[in-house]
Amino acid sequence: MKTGRNKKELEWVRILGNKVDYPKDYSPQILETFANKHLDNDYFVKFNCPEFTSLCPRTGQPDFAAIYIAYVPGKKLVESKSLKLYLISFRSHGDFHEECVNIIMKDLLNLLKPKYIEVLGRFLPRGGISIDPYANYGKPGTEWEIVAKKRLQWHDLNPETVNNR
Repeated sequence: MKTGRNKKELEWVRILGNKVDYPKDYSPQILETFANKHLDNDYFVKFNCPEFTSLCPRTGQPDFAAIYIAYVPGKKLVESKSLKLYLISFRSHGDFHEECVNIIMKDLLNLLKPKYIEVLGRFLPRGGISIDPYANYGKPGTEWEIVAKKRLQWHDLNPETVNNR
């Protein structure tokens, strides 16, 4: 089958198409990238991850969330199977909801160097409270820095009606 990418362009993508063991703990090193072939225009890439789990650092009880990741790529994009395995690696990781969202954003920021990125976690309630942390970043000195500030200010302008999710 003829693809739009040659073998050299895909040499960094090792996980896709191969059987892998699921990580036992937080594993940012599992993330893989591939080159953005559309540097001439900006576009959003969005991942919806409805089965995210992590552990409460105090009780060890599981926390469940939908994680939404959206970014405007620079030179690299994240390979989706490696992202899935990375997110699975949080299943044994004990951290607060806000920390998980910021770790995910910063790991992807360091890996991809995107023009813009945002991560939203919609966690299921525990103890009667659901928590929805949001973190974003726009490349300094660009229009994306302004977008990031505006989206942070207005990200929850029309909050959803929460009915125990």
